[in-house]
Amino acid sequence: MPVTLRTFTLGCRVNQYETEWVRQGLVQAGYQDASPNQPADLCVVNTCTVTAEGDSKSRQAIRRLHRDNPDARIVVMGCYATRAPDEVRRLPGVVEVVTDKRELPDLLGRFGVIEMPDGIERMHGRHRAHIKVQDGCALRCSYCIIPMVRPNLVSRSVESIVREVETVVDNGFREIVLTGIHLGHYGLDWNRQHPTQPERWIQLSDLLKRLVALPGEFRVRLSSLEATELTRRLLEVMADHPDRVVPHLHLCLQSGSDRILRAMRRRWSRKLFIDRCLLARQRLDLPALTTDLIVGFPGEQEQDFQDSLAACRDCGFSKIHIFPFSPRRGTPAASLPEPVSAERKAERRQAVIELERQLQLDFYRQLIGRPIEVLAETAVEADGDLERGWLGTSCRYAPVRLSSEAELEWQLIRCRPSGIWDRPNHPPQLMA
Repeated sequence: MPVTLRTFTLGCRVNQYETEWVRQGLVQAGYQDASPNQPADLCVVNTCTVTAEGDSKSRQAIRRLHRDNPDARIVVMGCYATRAPDEVRRLPGVVEVVTDKRELPDLLGRFGVIEMPDGIERMHGRHRAHIKVQDGCALRCSYCIIPMVRPNLVSRSVESIVREVETVVDNGFREIVLTGIHLGHYGLDWNRQHPTQPERWIQLSDLLKRLVALPGEFRVRLSSLEATELTRRLLEVMADHPDRVVPHLHLCLQSGSDRILRAMRRRWSRKLFIDRCLLARQRLDLPALTTDLIVGFPGEQEQDFQDSLAACRDCGFSKIHIFPFSPRRGTPAASLPEPVSAERKAERRQAVIELERQLQLDFYRQLIGRPIEVLAETAVEADGDLERGWLGTSCRYAPVRLSSEAELEWQLIRCRPSGIWDRPNHPPQLMA
């Protein structure tokens, strides 16, 4: 009887990729995914520590897995395991804690894995393949713990990434999401090794040039970037290949106040950030711009918050990931004076939610009647006047409901939205 396996992932796209990489190594060694109601013999949990809530959810996941799989051996990896290994070891069922991913091949060797895969073949349970191209962050933003648990910059070779993309495309994936702990740092470690040989340097734009030239029906999306990393070279590749690279950029704002940006130890001013967004709009065809925003950072006054709202309007974001500030032990921001009350954070978060919806609808209206490409992902039933169909993700990161009885899952569908489905307390969707 095969040994059964269950994996659980918290946190970012990089974690999702790393879990899949471990899972595929175990499956190739003879493990079998446990069915939903079947207890597993081995559980692998990939944890997150970006916030205190991430730590709490990681602990809850481990306890729940132990309760549902009482005889399972639990292996814990990820950022929380790196930051607080002793806390993790004390949790029920835990037999191994991975504090450094470089230990994974040796550790999994004890579970029968002879050789780890060179990349992934597919993304289990997902329609978009997240491809990790680099690890580590060299920045020191005052609120962020991640550079302390993932400090080592490591970029994968272009050839390895190309082979992996070819494999997942051959296996039916039609969207590739390039991701990393700090995607814009891709190549930085390699370039530092050759400081006097710029002809040998590689950047994200060079990797993208190789990928757009590959055969097959697929598109490429970039995950999060910093504003200073949105270079003219990168925009040139995107503009030259609009059918291959989606017109969507996620640029992390965090605050629209110069005073708060300095306290956060960010690398740009409000003006530089807005200028990069305007540059993207000049070079690309109606791009979707999305962002992250922290509300209630220590010392944030009402004018600082209004500056953030104004910056969001100036940039025209179609989606805003909102994070009420949570002090992270071990970071400089955790000890800053002038904390913002929970009530004020909640008020500001609600104000951003309302602005986001307004900006979202403004952007979606511009897409009505324009040709867009949608990855069909989930079948949806009829709802009132709406027929059965499919829900998918457009090239511009807008959710689209496709009215069709045909089998569309996994396909890239070209269409023209005819309207917006806008219901209270639900995210708006384009209709096609």
